[in-house]
Amino acid sequence: MINAFLIDDHAVLRDGLKNILELEPDIKVVGEAISGEGILENLKLIHSDIILLDINMPGKNGLEVLKELKATYPEKKILILTMFSQEEYFYHAIELGTDGYLLKDAPSSYVIDAIRAIYKGESFIHPLMTKKLLNLHQQKSKIKDDYELTSREKEVLQHLVEGLSNKEIAEKLYITDKTVKIHVSKIFRKLNVKSRSQVIIYAVQHKLIPLPPYVK
Repeated sequence: MINAFLIDDHAVLRDGLKNILELEPDIKVVGEAISGEGILENLKLIHSDIILLDINMPGKNGLEVLKELKATYPEKKILILTMFSQEEYFYHAIELGTDGYLLKDAPSSYVIDAIRAIYKGESFIHPLMTKKLLNLHQQKSKIKDDYELTSREKEVLQHLVEGLSNKEIAEKLYITDKTVKIHVSKIFRKLNVKSRSQVIIYAVQHKLIPLPPYVK
């Protein structure tokens, strides 16, 4: 069972989200809060695996709360769920270690998929944000050799940036899920990143990959 905690100051949204999530057999909403004030103390009393966090809230904003949560409870998974599509909020959230970033206009199925992916140690980024990120770098370039990635690791990296899951990468490359996981771990170590969202940022900023077709 995935225990989820909701932090959002809009009661209607929280109620709707709770109703949607609890229709799923493997997700349970174990707590709610209208702001980040006192949230660290609350989480001591409630076991949660993943926290759904808004950015625009009274008192501390979501990014300040994210920073505190990652410093105090690094094992907890955080999914930013916000109306903010501006790149600066997205980049800041990534830098602070968020495990996922979704816009509130996303279909409810995206939220469910994101929760399950993040729970498994993957990351989930709204397609619009990934496209914005990739559009910052219009010049195509091949993966540089000085990062000491093998040819297979470069292929895996390309598919990571395209947003594919481990299973989808395995099917594309005709290898096992376990092998993909090993390659991903090696890529993280070589590029000194800790999550899929960070590796996407790093790969695009350093022009390690050619742009995928859907952003041409």
